Amino acid sequence: MNSRSKYKTKQREILLGYFETVPGVHVTAGDICEYFKSQNAPIGQSTIYRHLESLVDEGIIKKYNIDGNSPACFEYVEPDSHEDAELCFHCKCEKCGKLIHLHCDELNDMQSHLMTEHSFKLNSVRTVFYGLCEQCM
Repeated sequence: MNSRSKYKTKQREILLGYFETVPGVHVTAGDICEYFKSQNAPIGQSTIYRHLESLVDEGIIKKYNIDGNSPACFEYVEPDSHEDAELCFHCKCEKCGKLIHLHCDELNDMQSHLMTEHSFKLNSVRTVFYGLCEQCM
């Protein structure tokens, strides 16, 4: 548990437990609400939204706003993991909307190239490649 956490409620622990089971996976608030509804868990939609923002503020989860047409996605930040969000890129399927979190040395090289050769700092967290995922091809 992050030492900066303010409230240690049962619902918060349930939500945090969920995120710990899906490391590296992007989920929306709607996905989380549906999951808990299917589990008959004692956690409501407004509680989920409130705790999501708190967990983001504490650095326990990351929030990604990919574009104006998609809901925000959340991802659990495992202790000692890829906390440097500048090294991740995203791919978004134009058909099903799936968001893929991407770590790629070639893209990191491209980011370095843009800085060195063109004096341009690419914001990789906001860089999204659009196309079709494997299931939709």
